[in-house]
Amino acid sequence: MAHEPMFDPDDPLLARIREIALALPEAAEKVSHGRPAFHTVKVFVYYGGSIKVDGSWEQHPQSVLLYADLLGQTQLRSRPDSFIPGYLGGSGWTGLDLGPATDYHEIADLIEESYRLTAPKRLLRALDD
Repeated sequence: MAHEPMFDPDDPLLARIREIALALPEAAEKVSHGRPAFHTVKVFVYYGGSIKVDGSWEQHPQSVLLYADLLGQTQLRSRPDSFIPGYLGGSGWTGLDLGPATDYHEIADLIEESYRLTAPKRLLRALDD
């Protein structure tokens, strides 16, 4: 069953995330469960997420979902702009809301960290060269 798109293709924040993510070696974009997902062999960042609050889904349409190890999860989840996304939160993913105060240099670093945890070694070598 195909999911309806849950994003605006002309969203300027998506454009910024797309530029950051697709600059990484062999990164590509696809739509997964209605949201943009950036991947190599595995997804390393999703654009947009949601959480379940009192039985209803609360959307976070302008956010990124990042994969992190336990230390990274602890650090990300201590931020005031963070949330634990439905379905993916238990697997190491954390959401960060984007907005006017977002530091996109920091977001780029966090996306790269997520990429490093999911990309094959040959792509990590390409990134470091």
